[in-house]
Amino acid sequence: MSQQLPPFAELLAQCTTSAVHLETRDVYAVDEEDQDLKAWRAGELAGTADRPAWWGAFHDSVAAAVARGVTVQRARVVSLPATEYIRFEHACTPRNLAAGEDVRWLPRDQALGLLLLAHDYWLFDGHLVRWHHFAGDGTHLRDELDERPVSADRAGQAFAAVWDRAVPHAEFVLD
Repeated sequence: MSQQLPPFAELLAQCTTSAVHLETRDVYAVDEEDQDLKAWRAGELAGTADRPAWWGAFHDSVAAAVARGVTVQRARVVSLPATEYIRFEHACTPRNLAAGEDVRWLPRDQALGLLLLAHDYWLFDGHLVRWHHFAGDGTHLRDELDERPVSADRAGQAFAAVWDRAVPHAEFVLD
């Protein structure tokens, strides 16, 4: 049975304190016709100053949450040398920052000894986990909500461990 999930924007709108996102994959599927990907490959990705060219509903949701006092953090565990997707994602990260997210990066070899969960996820207010399920090629399959305290505790601990070791975006160099 398929679970009907509330949209991300709705979950973020309900947050009162924090929303944290852990990403651990080196490849996420992106449509080859994606305009940002094409622009980035051509060296023409719109910068943050050209807000109308890239700002969207996701950015609105994050900015609204941050304006309410919600802390929005994203940590990315990545392999180096980076895949094309991670290089593209790194180039787009100033957009996340402009919306109010705090983003950090952790090279995978520096995650040695950390107990990381098998899925990417968002953790809302430390108690609701939205797990992301992906295929091996990075295609998003589905999301799943989990309100079990043990899941939220583990997700929070894993995120905090990565966050403590990770490098702020402004200081992280892919080379």
